[in-house]
Amino acid sequence: MMNEQPHSRPRIRQLDEAAINRIAAGEVVERPASAVKELVENALDARAKRIIIDIAGGGKTLIRVRDDGCGMSPDDLPLALARHATSKIDGSDLFNIQSFGFRGEALPSLGAVGRLTMTSRAAGFDAFEISVCGGEVSPIKPAALASGTRVELRDLFFATPARLKFMRTERTETQSIVDVVKRLAMACPYVGFELNEVSGDKSRMLLQVSAETGALLDGLRDRLARILGQAFSQNAVLVTAQRDGFDLSGYAALPTFSRGAGVMQYLFVNERPVRDKLLIGALRAAYSDFLSRDRHPAAVLFINCDPKVVDVNVHPAKSEVRFRDPGVLRGLIITALRHSLAGAGHRASSTVADGVLGAALPEKRPSSFSYQTNRPSGQAKAVNYQMQAPQFAQTQAVFARVEAAEEQQVDTPADHDTAEQFPLGAARGQVHENYIIAQTADGLVIVDQHAAHERLVYEKLKSQLQAEGVAGQALLIPEIIELSQEDCTGLLEHSKKLEELGLMIESFGAHSIAVRSTPALLGQTDVKELVLDVLDELKDQDHTQLVNDKIEAVLSRMACHGSVRSGRRLKGEEMNTLLRQMEATPHSGQCNHGRPTYVELKLADIERLFGRR
Repeated sequence: MMNEQPHSRPRIRQLDEAAINRIAAGEVVERPASAVKELVENALDARAKRIIIDIAGGGKTLIRVRDDGCGMSPDDLPLALARHATSKIDGSDLFNIQSFGFRGEALPSLGAVGRLTMTSRAAGFDAFEISVCGGEVSPIKPAALASGTRVELRDLFFATPARLKFMRTERTETQSIVDVVKRLAMACPYVGFELNEVSGDKSRMLLQVSAETGALLDGLRDRLARILGQAFSQNAVLVTAQRDGFDLSGYAALPTFSRGAGVMQYLFVNERPVRDKLLIGALRAAYSDFLSRDRHPAAVLFINCDPKVVDVNVHPAKSEVRFRDPGVLRGLIITALRHSLAGAGHRASSTVADGVLGAALPEKRPSSFSYQTNRPSGQAKAVNYQMQAPQFAQTQAVFARVEAAEEQQVDTPADHDTAEQFPLGAARGQVHENYIIAQTADGLVIVDQHAAHERLVYEKLKSQLQAEGVAGQALLIPEIIELSQEDCTGLLEHSKKLEELGLMIESFGAHSIAVRSTPALLGQTDVKELVLDVLDELKDQDHTQLVNDKIEAVLSRMACHGSVRSGRRLKGEEMNTLLRQMEATPHSGQCNHGRPTYVELKLADIERLFGRR
């Protein structure tokens, strides 16, 4: 029998510097937008007050970043292209990061996969330039630059052509760069940003915002209005709260301003844009009482804390973070957002009325055509009726009924002038047995009576629930559920909190738990499925919001069945009582599914519909 040839033993070898940099670039520079992010963050760390970004070919052909920061000396330029060389930290404390960059990997990584040229001038020095192409660094040489730094990156990934095959279209890559710059511009409202797309001799401006002035929250509001639009600014509420070393601030949009995807959720930790699952989950939980599952809230939230309680060194791209005490932060976000949304009272998004006007607005008439804008009095209208109407008995009877209807107003506890003082005005009628028409001082309000009353009943049920607690429904025979020892331990650690929500559990051996009671509001429920769902959530977020969500879903269904139904005729006092209750109840501007409960139209808008303006 022949002996098998032994396999050759693999040899361990040290990779060369170029290969090491290309591997690092795969982690740091995922796409052109990643390169823009790293270069702009370097400019911000250099205390720049104005940053100009030029791109071409979706960032694959050209990325140029110019800033007016402190610049670099000739001795610093070669070091900036060395791996793990940085001016941001000294290496003694990796948990006290107070700058955007700190790893010292971005510039050498970019130089390893592209053609990088960097020109800089620090105060007291002349300007110098250094280049690196595919990892090959050239000597520094004199250059022309007034101040600051200019970094030019051409032919990204030319040294790793396989990476180019995974790039998206130029339009997609450009949009990703715009999103990155927007996030950094929100994080730094006192810095001016300009983003241009160049093609040959032509240039198209994609984004431009000047440096803001004034107080921080005012400057942030103005910056958000310029980047996200006036609609977000007009329909967002201020959020400020502090707890256990965490400082939360920003703006959150009303539930009726929700989106079909999470495209308008911007989260920052110590001014660093992040995409963190914990923070997104907390934002979603804060709106869970107002939005259906297919709608997503819009918000811009800033979290400031001691750098030592958050780890930003989780991933080379620095877009993920890890908190030392995530439960405290999650509770702060949920509480602060719900408190701010409750402070908005019965407000609904102004875009609802804009949508109505957009749908109803007639075609524009020629500018030479105009209407009279005076409003005749009741007496003048009566004279007009008599002068213009044909003299037939039937027609006279119709006019008599019209005049009687004009004189007969809906019963209201206040006269016309007093009614105008109410935010939702005074009820003037009901149409199609579902919509209440109310008159305000400067317009009218259309209320969906069923949706509005459904929200009122729901909020009342929730208040009763909070006052009396969640009652548990004892099981005739405790249900035994087999789990792993780790899962049993995790559930039992939260047994007290679960008992407050009506779910009572206790140990039943090393691999089982006994369920003694479930929330009474849930009625007949699949106990095992409930426990497994709670367990999954505890593993994912370390909280027990799911049980609350299930209870609130039941309350929502109860409110729907107990509210005023569509098709019911209401008396004047009933309609006005509903309006007053809406004004006094938080979140009454939207139903339990996030849809608006009323639409407000200003008189000027109504006149515009009829061509009076």
